[in-house]
Amino acid sequence: MAPNPRAPRRTLADRVRRRARQGVHTAVHNAWGWVQRHGEITPQTPGRRRFAYLGEGACIGFPVGAVYGEPWISIGDHTLVGTHVTISAGFVPGLDLGPDVIVRIGGSCSIGRGTHIVGHQSIEIGDDVFTGPNVYITDQNHTYGDLNTPIGRQWPENNPVVIGDGCWIGTGAIILPGTRLGRNVAVAGGAVVRGEFPDHAVIGGVPAKILRSHGESGWQPPLRTAGPVMSLDELAALSVDGIGGLQILQDRLREEAG
Repeated sequence: MAPNPRAPRRTLADRVRRRARQGVHTAVHNAWGWVQRHGEITPQTPGRRRFAYLGEGACIGFPVGAVYGEPWISIGDHTLVGTHVTISAGFVPGLDLGPDVIVRIGGSCSIGRGTHIVGHQSIEIGDDVFTGPNVYITDQNHTYGDLNTPIGRQWPENNPVVIGDGCWIGTGAIILPGTRLGRNVAVAGGAVVRGEFPDHAVIGGVPAKILRSHGESGWQPPLRTAGPVMSLDELAALSVDGIGGLQILQDRLREEAG
């Protein structure tokens, strides 16, 4: 078969297109990185002036979510707020909400991407609080007592929220009005939390309840401290028995799980 004289030309054109695509890819990502760095809100940017307090080393990642009511929002030193995070005070921008801070986030916190913190009366988040992505925290809920009025048109009720120092709030958890978490409380992902919970508790579920807590006698219920299912020698002996040995091992595992 005679060689195709256009093949080298196509190969060169493909190479040029590939390098051009790589160049565009690099340029786009470099440009987006530049935008993210320069879009952050920090104590060194003009956006800091809108807040009641934006502490030293604090940073709100870009792109930001819906952030308004800044004069009633305080963010502590060295707190990192992820991208797409909504922090709001009041119903809409431009309202006069009085003399007191409404949303107060402590120092050295980490607020996960996509989280919503929506305050109307008082949300207090302590120091060293970490949240996973997409957590929702609010101090206001709709009422439903008037049977003749759509729920969305009934006047809402406020109830302050307090989250103690050192808490961890898992991905997708919802913190409802009236919640008060003690110090170092771990909230399982997806939990719906309302009510008061003591220091050093693990809570989870819908509605959330205490799964474990630490008291004078230690953790209750205690962690399981079962030994190995079998020794290495036993496992080696079973391995030569084929399917029968695997069945015995499975039975042992089931007994341990039970």
